Amino acid sequence: MIRIRSRSRVALVAASMLSVPLALSPIVTTPAYAIIVFDPSNYAQNVLQAARALQQINQQITSLQNEAQMLINQARNLASLPISSLQQIQQSVQKTQQLLNQAQNIAYDVQAIDKAFQTKYGNASMSVSDQQLVQDARSRWQNTVGGLQDAMKVQATVVGNIDTNRTEMSRLVGASQGATGALQAAQAGNQLLALQAQQLADLTAVVAANGRAQALSDAERAAAAEQGREQRRRFLTPGAGYQPGNAQMFHSGN
Repeated sequence: MIRIRSRSRVALVAASMLSVPLALSPIVTTPAYAIIVFDPSNYAQNVLQAARALQQINQQITSLQNEAQMLINQARNLASLPISSLQQIQQSVQKTQQLLNQAQNIAYDVQAIDKAFQTKYGNASMSVSDQQLVQDARSRWQNTVGGLQDAMKVQATVVGNIDTNRTEMSRLVGASQGATGALQAAQAGNQLLALQAQQLADLTAVVAANGRAQALSDAERAAAAEQGREQRRRFLTPGAGYQPGNAQMFHSGN
């Protein structure tokens, strides 16, 4: 009996000793938040959202670039032409106009022309003296010569403007071809039209000067024919006209 009890005690002590380390040793477990779980569906959605956001950013960048280019184009369209031929065109017109204003004797004036034709180019008066007829004829001749001289001056001025106009035309055509915007192209076109108008004004001045010279020449011939008839009438009028007399051809010496 004694042996059986002692053996039981030994077994109980041994079991107690073996159970102590198991009770005292800590239990090692992995926390739930440290576990990594990969969700393919969620990952695909995130990638798709990021791609859409990147696409929107690219679209915004493209829109900003287009707006910037539009502003640049507007600035070019509003840029003024760096050259101007207006002053040169005005100077050419003024030179031609000054020559027309310097017309000799009979100017380009309706009242002056009427007065001249009433006094010098009308019918020869029967009451004026022969000396006055000669003076009127000389005055008409001077008018004709002055008109021809004026016409030649205008022609010379217009010919001198040809080279200047050619240079200005080359500059304006070059500026029009190199225009960076609509405003520059329009301004170059307007100046080309102004240059063409100036050339037409020169042509008009030449036609007017030549016409004036031709008109004065025709008027002088018509007045000379009328004056010739009056002088012939006076020459053939008895008493006051031609009186025959003795003429001595050779001097007789003693």
